[in-house]
Amino acid sequence: MSIFLSHEIVVFLLVEAIILVLMGIACGNILYILRHWDFEATTSLQYRLEKRNYLVNTILYFIVGVKITLFLFYVQSLGSLSGVVPGAMCSAGVVGANGYGNPLLLLKILLIFGLGLWITINKLDLLAPNFPYLRRKYWLFLGLFVGILGEFALELTYFSNIPLSVPVFCCSVLFQAPRLPFGYTQASLVILFYLFWFLITLLNGLKNSLASFFCNLIFLFIGYYAITYFFGLYVYEMPNHQCPYCMLQREYYYVGYGIWMGLFGGVFFGITPFLVEKFTRHRLDEWLLYSSLAHAFMGFVCTAYVVRYYLINGVFL
Repeated sequence: MSIFLSHEIVVFLLVEAIILVLMGIACGNILYILRHWDFEATTSLQYRLEKRNYLVNTILYFIVGVKITLFLFYVQSLGSLSGVVPGAMCSAGVVGANGYGNPLLLLKILLIFGLGLWITINKLDLLAPNFPYLRRKYWLFLGLFVGILGEFALELTYFSNIPLSVPVFCCSVLFQAPRLPFGYTQASLVILFYLFWFLITLLNGLKNSLASFFCNLIFLFIGYYAITYFFGLYVYEMPNHQCPYCMLQREYYYVGYGIWMGLFGGVFFGITPFLVEKFTRHRLDEWLLYSSLAHAFMGFVCTAYVVRYYLINGVFL
């Protein structure tokens, strides 16, 4: 039996392949535009290039929208594969079925962040009368295209190496006593979580994009570990259930989507203003407010589960 017999995986890879073809066509046009672009020229070639620029942008907006949607479909597909992969009871077992699953997931998140940054710069470029960031945004997209090519190769490698005859480790690992990274204890992890949450909110209020950039990068990892190794325990109401994926399921009212989107959205809005300022000299101070709101939503949801459990049971896990 092959993992490629799964309808979800076949559809997913087929759409990814179509997107790559469209991106290849778009990148061919981008290279042509970069080679001949001269906004000061009044030639017919420059006029055609400007029209081609709008066409390419339409294609790229479509591609970015599909890529973001595909990421959500990919997460759901991992859950459906748990019924196919021996020993896997949720997405955690599927992702950890070989050494390619976690790097692939991390790469996908980084590419989503990169595509979001490109959309932001592209919007600023189109709003300006003379396309001041055209070359920068297209070089950025060419770099993202290389990353997406690597992502597709990693997807094929990952799915090709998922074992279907040997059981994978899933809950036998997830239900062990928590072993936190970097020597953290649960107490120190929670303290760091709330400390950086408060610090980011303060820095965003002061509109310090540089400090917010670095703090959000750190908070991305602290938030992941805090949700997985502490707050998730209260979502599941089990002291050793260390799974970042099960909270995405119906049994937990899909609360994981809100929690993870709050974390990733807050980090994205927190790091983008600094990067955009470096690319374009344009400030996006209002995005720092969005970062604070996204983190606040995530933080309040996580805290509510802890408070609810304590009020009902009178103890902490």
